[in-house]
Amino acid sequence: MSAGSFPSELYKANIELQQRIIELLQECGGNWMAAVQQFGMGGTSDSTAQIEGRLRAADWQSLATLPSEVLWPAFQSRLNDVQVANQIALKNQISFATGLQQALGNWHQSVFDAFGSALEGGNFFKHWGISGAQAVTTDAKTAEK
Repeated sequence: MSAGSFPSELYKANIELQQRIIELLQECGGNWMAAVQQFGMGGTSDSTAQIEGRLRAADWQSLATLPSEVLWPAFQSRLNDVQVANQIALKNQISFATGLQQALGNWHQSVFDAFGSALEGGNFFKHWGISGAQAVTTDAKTAEK
């Protein structure tokens, strides 16, 4: 790789990183949407079925006791749902973090390779009018101060 292609290699590495992060966000977002839909549909269908059953029976006295009879079973079933939601959240977070770590590792390697290839030719600093040896000695002198 020549020093002239160095910026395009860095640009390519950054675009690949951004693309992978977007893919991870979309994947995790899809997982969250599926989980929310699963929990939302389960809770409302149970309560709706109980209420509709009471309305069809036309037993007005049983409708008065509906809140207390519906609340406790719904509460107990939601405790299980909370545990499942926590497991899903943990799984999604681990998946995202692992994918992000891999993406950053790949990006780091791409940037390292681009720098290594650009520095091999010794022409990396020619755009600034200095040779590679001058740049290294200048950096060393700056670091000593």
